[in-house]
Amino acid sequence: MCGAIRYEAGAGAFHQSACHCSLCRRASGAPFVAWFSVPRANLRWLQGQPATYVSSEHGKRSFCPRCGTQLMFEDDRYANEVDLTTCSLDEPGQLPPQSHIYTATQVAWVQLADGLPRYAGSRDAG
Repeated sequence: MCGAIRYEAGAGAFHQSACHCSLCRRASGAPFVAWFSVPRANLRWLQGQPATYVSSEHGKRSFCPRCGTQLMFEDDRYANEVDLTTCSLDEPGQLPPQSHIYTATQVAWVQLADGLPRYAGSRDAG
C-alpha cells in the first residue's frame, strides 16, 4: 500500500483462490483474502524486506513493516511455494480467484454468487 516493499513474482502463478479460513480473516481484518501461489524460486524482493511472524504451527505470514499490508503466507508443508496476496499486486485484476477455499468456516453473511468452485477445506482436501 505504501510502496516501501516491492516484489516480483515472475511466471508460474497457480492456486488462485479466495481463502475464508479464520486465520486469514483475523490477519487481514476482512471476510476473506484472495491469494495466488508461485514457486518460491520465482519470488524476488525488489525493494525493502517484509516483517514475518509465525501464525500457526506450520505457517508464517509476512507484511510490510511500514504500513502493515499483508503480503505473503509460507507453509512448512509446501516448502517450494509461497502464497502472495493478490491485491498487493499493482494489477490484481490479472490474477482473479479461480476457487474459494475453507468455505466450511466462512462468515455466515458472505453470500458467494460467482460460480467458482468451493472447497470446504483446502483444495487438496476437497
